[in-house]
Parts: sequence; structure tokens; C-alpha cells
Amino acid sequence: MPDVQSMVLEFVNKLRKRKIEGSQATARCTVELLRSVISHHRVPHHANQASALIDAVKAVGAQLVAANPVELAVGNVVRRVLHIIREEDLSLATAAVAGLDLLDASDDDEDVNGKGIGYPAMSAAVVAAAARSTLRPPSLQTLLEGTPESATVPYTSSSGADSESKTADKSSITRKLKHDVIEGVNQLIHEIAGCHEQIAEQAIEHIHQNEVILTLGSSRTVLEFLCAAKEKKRSFRVFVAEGAPRYQGHLLAKDLVARGLQTTVITDSAVFAMISRVNMVIIGAHAVMANGGVIGPVGVNMAALAAKKHAVPFVVLAGSHKLCPLYPHNPEVLLNELRSPSELLDFGEFSDCLDFGSGSGSPLLQVVNPTFDYVPPSLVSLFITDTGGHIPSYMYRLIADYYSADDLVM
Repeated sequence: MPDVQSMVLEFVNKLRKRKIEGSQATARCTVELLRSVISHHRVPHHANQASALIDAVKAVGAQLVAANPVELAVGNVVRRVLHIIREEDLSLATAAVAGLDLLDASDDDEDVNGKGIGYPAMSAAVVAAAARSTLRPPSLQTLLEGTPESATVPYTSSSGADSESKTADKSSITRKLKHDVIEGVNQLIHEIAGCHEQIAEQAIEHIHQNEVILTLGSSRTVLEFLCAAKEKKRSFRVFVAEGAPRYQGHLLAKDLVARGLQTTVITDSAVFAMISRVNMVIIGAHAVMANGGVIGPVGVNMAALAAKKHAVPFVVLAGSHKLCPLYPHNPEVLLNELRSPSELLDFGEFSDCLDFGSGSGSPLLQVVNPTFDYVPPSLVSLFITDTGGHIPSYMYRLIADYYSADDLVM
């Protein structure tokens, strides 16, 4: 049996040292680790299985998020897995309530007269309330009052035989819950792995003949999207902003040319000069916030402003694992990180700028190399996800289907 804690610590170390790059790769590794945590988790018979799984996943998720707060896909996947546990627990609770119609008519009469336990009606109400909170966005009253983590069924046994039967039933439900949760997690892994193909299938609806497309930096989602339109016999040209200082746009341009697309590389500063010749701007996202804002590669906000100025559609491609239920102003969100100054200046060049005459050796030159840019929702025309195209104002509703309000704060 593998040591799950060792696996967690190893993955935390990789996140801390930035050995895993890209939201999709990070999300896939995260969900596979959480699957192992759930699979090897053991819960005492007297404890609530769903609550124990939620606590275990939250504990691991907090470590992963703290290791790399900028990679929001980690927190997104952890919240998705928590939502799967809550949904499966609710489904089993609903099935348990449906199976309580074994009481005879006399028992029902006692419940009506207030002499019985009144269990079926109460459980149905609990399950219905839990279902409403799961399927709808949380109201302010729900957030203030709080909701139970799972819809549990209270039961009082009147005999030893009933107690043994209930113990066996609970053990069976426990096994089924874990099995169903793992199945849901496997489906999430399949969804993350196939998000590029699902988004690329929609390319033919958005890219038309003889258009000019502008993109910035390098994104596999954008690459597959453009190549899918090329395979459908669309003839168009692509302008690629190089994405300094890492020049990821050079890599994307090489891949596009290798796939037979007409490609032109431009400098980042030439975006405003070339935007009048462009029919559409298509970019990949690092994360999509709950308000419809986008965190993308540095320089993308400049492209969005240029597109808005010239009335050019600004389209964002993002898999569902990039949809973040948090807002940019949330304290849990770290919008940016600074990369090494060596990407802008060699060490020899930087050392020439030190002031050795002052005795402290403090640099006169400061180098700032941010990784990301933020694009407000007012500059975004359309989101294309693996579930279809959506306008920015609809993103909060789409996100509400993937996450539970109880899991927004890790």
C-alpha cells in the first residue's frame, strides 16, 4: 500500500518549487492525488463517512493551496472533489429516505398523532433543503445561517437485531459512498484530460474564412482550437504576440507553422498598431474568476484594451477546471507572482548597476517581472469552455453548478 502522506508531501514539494507548470497538468496531478487520498482513507464505523472524507480532502487541499497560491486550478479541483462527495452523500441520503416506506399504516398513524418518531417527514424535509442548497446558488440567509455538511439520517434502534441490521446497512452505504465518489473523481479526471478536444470542436462555429486572428503567448488550448478550424478547411491568418520576456509566442508560432497555418509573429508593443487588421482576439486563460474576470499571461490586458478600442471580439478559451468560485478581491486570491529578473537581464548586466560607492551595495536598478495580467469582465466578449460558449455575466451561474458554498474558503 503506498504511503499517501509521502505522496502528498512530494506533490507539495513539486508545487512549491514550480516543477509542474500549466493549469491542466497541475489539475490532473491534484485530482489523481486526491483520488488516492480518498481510496486509502479509513473511517471508524461510528463516524460519518461523508464528513470524514470532506475533512481529509480539506486537510490535504489546504496544504496544496498553500504550496502554490497562484495556481488557482489546485483549489478549483479540491473544491470540485468536495462537491462530488457532498452530491454523492446527498444522493445516498435521498435513496435511504425513499426506502423508508416500509413502515405500516399503524406506525404512520402514530407519527401523525405525535406519538411516533415522525422520521419520514422530517428526513424528506432535510433532504429537500439540502437538495435546494446544492442545486441553486446560495442565498445570503443560507450563507449566514450555515448548512449541514451532509444530510444524515437519525435512527433509533429498538432491538439488537435491528442494531445489527443497521450496522450492516451502514457498512454497505459507506462502501457505496466511497465507490461512487471515486467514480465521480474518475469522471473529473476524464473531463480535465479531454477539455482541449471539447473546446476545439467549437472552433468551426467561431472562426470563418479569410479572418485574421490575434493571440498572445503560448496555450495548448488555443493551438488545438486554431488547428481544429484549419482541419475544417478554414483559411485564416494568425498574428502571435511574442509574449516577452519568456517569448512563449515563439513556441506557439512554430507549432502553428508545423500544422500548416499562416502565422505572423509581432512584438507585444505592436498589438495596438496591428489590431485594426484583426477580426478576433483569442487567448487562453490561467483562471476565470467568479465575476467573469480573467487571469492570463502578462500583456493580455493590453490586447483586451486594444480589442475594446477597435470593437474587435475578445474571446477566452478555458476548461472547466479553470473556473474559480472566488472573486479577485477575495483575500485567498493571489493575482500575481514575480518571476526571476534573469529573464530580463543577465546577472553580469545587473551587477554593473550596483552602487558599490555607498558601501551597502544596494542596487540602483530594480527589475520587476510579473507573470500574469488581469482582464476585467467588461473587456471580455465570450468565454468558450468545454460546456459551450458563455457570456461573462453568466459565469457565476456556471460556477455555482460546480462548487458548494461550504467549500469556498479552504
